[in-house]
Amino acid sequence: MQATAFTFDAATHEGSVLLDDGTPVPFDAAAFDAGGLRLLRPGQRVRIRLAEQDGVRRVVFLTLATFPDPTEA
Repeated sequence: MQATAFTFDAATHEGSVLLDDGTPVPFDAAAFDAGGLRLLRPGQRVRIRLAEQDGVRRVVFLTLATFPDPTEA
């Protein structure tokens, strides 16, 4: 799934993305670090994986969306 980077704190590696319907979804440092990124700027397109726990959706992995994902037809 793809989203757009919305907020990012370079000191904590935490932030949020906006899904294409405008829904904000947070991510923590573990999700950011799992993707191997060093920096994220608001507005960048990212590829994400979501997980839901206790009714709350969170990003568990994100990386830059540099190529089309063939699984997202």
